[in-house]
Amino acid sequence: MFKKINLVFKLVAVIELCFTVNISHAEEAIIAVASNFSAPMKALVPLFEQESQHRIQATYGATGKFYAQIKQGAPFDALLAADEATPQLLMDNQLAVNTSQFTYAVGRLVLWSNNPALIDGSPQILSSERYKHLAIANPKLAPYGLAAKKVIANLGLTAQVDNRIVMGENIAQTYQFVQTGNAELGFVALSQVIKNGKIELGSYWQVPSELHLPIKQDALLLKKGAQNEAAKTFLTFLKSAKARAVIQSYGYNLYVYSIRVNH
Repeated sequence: MFKKINLVFKLVAVIELCFTVNISHAEEAIIAVASNFSAPMKALVPLFEQESQHRIQATYGATGKFYAQIKQGAPFDALLAADEATPQLLMDNQLAVNTSQFTYAVGRLVLWSNNPALIDGSPQILSSERYKHLAIANPKLAPYGLAAKKVIANLGLTAQVDNRIVMGENIAQTYQFVQTGNAELGFVALSQVIKNGKIELGSYWQVPSELHLPIKQDALLLKKGAQNEAAKTFLTFLKSAKARAVIQSYGYNLYVYSIRVNH
């Protein structure tokens, strides 16, 4: 009888020790995330946390602003940018871990209106008088805004729409302008308006990819997160089949890459 009780105590002690070891290895990472990726990120974090003991704290905003904040010492462990140029600048400035940069998604642009009768599946509305305000993200801060400006120029409509443009600080604010009706239409990320694989609200024109440069969205491990296991493990998770399926479900194209995150 005493032997059985003693065995039980030993088993409990082993379980408690294992639990303590797991907790001691758990870390939290602070990740800067481009605004357009907020919806998939909010879906990915719980999946990641279910599979690991790590925790993720995500901060959403404009990629250009994150760049400035990181240069000033912001406490981010990793960056999920809305472009590939900003991560490369961080790498060039030795603010990121060498070879950690990779493309996690390729963004898609859509001209969208909350009014289901406004856009007829083409860009024709842009040259009409049926709207007063066109929302785009600030092209100096947001790659989706830069892509929008390129689309307008390639359509030969710069002169016609310039005085009707209202700029959001980032793609999230741009979407809010359109969603609330402060702008009748706007260029937003497809990920912001897609649900269950289709756009269910409003009217839209999905911009052909040849009208702007590919919106390759790169992630990388920052110097501050070089030893952060949560950050490193999450970046690896982004490359998994499970994560890529979630990313694709939000309207992003997937990119074939071969670079591995350093461990």
